[in-house]
Amino acid sequence: MTANSSRSSCVLILGLAAGLLSLAGANRAQAEAQLLIEASTGKVLHAENATYPWYPASVTKLMTAYTTLRAIKEGRMSLNTLLTVSRNAAAQQPTKMGFNVGTTVTVDNALKMLMVKSANDMAVAIAEGVGGSIGGFADLMNANARRLGMSQSNFVNPNGLPAENHVTSARDLAILARALIREFPEYDSYWHISSIRYGNRVMRNYNALIDRYPGADGMKTGFICASGYNVVASATRNGRRLIAVVLGSWSGAVRAQKAAQLLERGFNSAGLSWLTPSLGTVDALAPIDAQPPNLREEMCGGHRRKPPSEENEEEPEESTTAASGESEGGQQGAFLLSSLKPANGKFVLGPPVETTPPVVVFTGPADHPDPVAQTASAAPKKKKKAAAKTQGNDKAAKTGDSGKAAKTAKPAKEAKPAKPKVSSANQ
Repeated sequence: MTANSSRSSCVLILGLAAGLLSLAGANRAQAEAQLLIEASTGKVLHAENATYPWYPASVTKLMTAYTTLRAIKEGRMSLNTLLTVSRNAAAQQPTKMGFNVGTTVTVDNALKMLMVKSANDMAVAIAEGVGGSIGGFADLMNANARRLGMSQSNFVNPNGLPAENHVTSARDLAILARALIREFPEYDSYWHISSIRYGNRVMRNYNALIDRYPGADGMKTGFICASGYNVVASATRNGRRLIAVVLGSWSGAVRAQKAAQLLERGFNSAGLSWLTPSLGTVDALAPIDAQPPNLREEMCGGHRRKPPSEENEEEPEESTTAASGESEGGQQGAFLLSSLKPANGKFVLGPPVETTPPVVVFTGPADHPDPVAQTASAAPKKKKKAAAKTQGNDKAAKTGDSGKAAKTAKPAKEAKPAKPKVSSANQ
């Protein structure tokens, strides 16, 4: 082989390799959907794969909440109506509250647990209480979807656990979020509770924008292996409310950053909207007839250091491989937080700040809640240990070993009050 032909072959091989890498990057970029709209007008500010079918995961619970609030508005139940945890509800996969069969919960408390803890058992308890069964409730969900113009959505269950025909799109989720805001302003607080307390257990919202992004006021996260990390987020600034939808992110941390950046872009470009072409309104976006992408291998395959799973729906933000900078397949991950900075070079998400105390939730009727079994704290053990040490010194003193007693005797430290346990497992 001549030198020229060798060089030509090398160039050809390098060109093919570059093309394959470019194609791989393009495919990964397409495995994500983004949408940003104005809540008041439905005006689309940014759209990327917004009408591509997608598995919603626990973002489904927005429709569960919508269907429940419609039942309340129509007078079929109230916030104080008692729901019963059935055997079917108790058998749901985590994340769940884990109540025993027969436990009763008010609709109000069930909704709070649903939106903050993303509790799958509460979703089923709500479905059976409102619709009589999961199938009956799914029929109500789909009827509401059709009435709202969510033409790409079909719901099979109230919690978003894996089901082949359980699909939606970024477009439809934005329509749903806008309907929740506009139709039920009196229930707006459900979307942005930062944490709930049951007994001495504190459970924080999986939506990392709450208490981290200025003006964040909702709404819901979701994850299953097939969908990737999803979020429907809303925020208000200077009286203007925006809704961001991000589907198929690599991790919970990346999901939060991308949603925050979409919102930031929308707020910062408010005065320059006349320079950008109009994208119309969310309901006018043309649906795409296709199968939803299945991201199971990418999201939950063995190539990840700590693969998430259906039973651990929402990973804590700190444990995400993307946040820790883990490389994948010998290459730096495409979605590291360091690559997600906005134009000004600063992150738009701040450190967590607890702005409000946890909202107390309970089982039983509103006027006579069930007693809550408190988890034993470690404080008594510390006191017992300190007492044992004191007894040992007293014994040494009595046996005449006063030097040893003086040497070993130390003032007992005051036991600190036990901190409430924080739960961070999920969807």
